[in-house]
Amino acid sequence: MLVALLFLCGVFGIFSYAIGRGYSTELARTICLNTLVVMEIFHLFFIRNIYDTSLTWKAVRGTTVVWITVAIVTAAQFAITYLPPLQAVFETRAIPFLDGVLIVGVGAALFAIIEIEKQIRIRLAGLRA
Repeated sequence: MLVALLFLCGVFGIFSYAIGRGYSTELARTICLNTLVVMEIFHLFFIRNIYDTSLTWKAVRGTTVVWITVAIVTAAQFAITYLPPLQAVFETRAIPFLDGVLIVGVGAALFAIIEIEKQIRIRLAGLRA
């Protein structure tokens, strides 16, 4: 429930931000799409270590398949966002650099919140044991 609520807040929050800045609906939707994908990537790294911290070198190195998948998804997302033929098909717009930084910040914030929640849950379980 927490993750679903955070995704909802992240996507609709960034949409409100974009519309509030006077961006076109197409650009606002593109920003939302990219935010959703970035949040999914951060969530992937969280969920891989559901019962332990995600912030270790072992966790970061992970499996090669995960990194290959993240690279493919990222490349596809850049293509949909910045290549004119795909922009025409998907009705997307190029995202300004600072908004791209904001999108990654939303993903990082999601990761931080759910990782803190996980650490609290792990510590509480340890106290009960």
